[in-house]
Amino acid sequence: MLSCHICGSENFTQELVNETFEINGKLILVEGIPAKVCSRCGEITFSSETAENIRSLLNSNKKSHKKIEIDVFAFSK
Repeated sequence: MLSCHICGSENFTQELVNETFEINGKLILVEGIPAKVCSRCGEITFSSETAENIRSLLNSNKKSHKKIEIDVFAFSK
């Protein structure tokens, strides 16, 4: 049985999530990734097959299906 490595819960929901990756200083958003999400703390877990598919996608020469603009803020105390 899968247990959350953050809080130890064994309760998960199957969801499609969006995740941002930084590759060579460039942010890349991947949408609609199938994942298990911890019902207690929200930690996202990908299957090894899904993780491999993400890795293949990010290392491919495929063109993205859209571009977005993102604001960047520097955190200061």
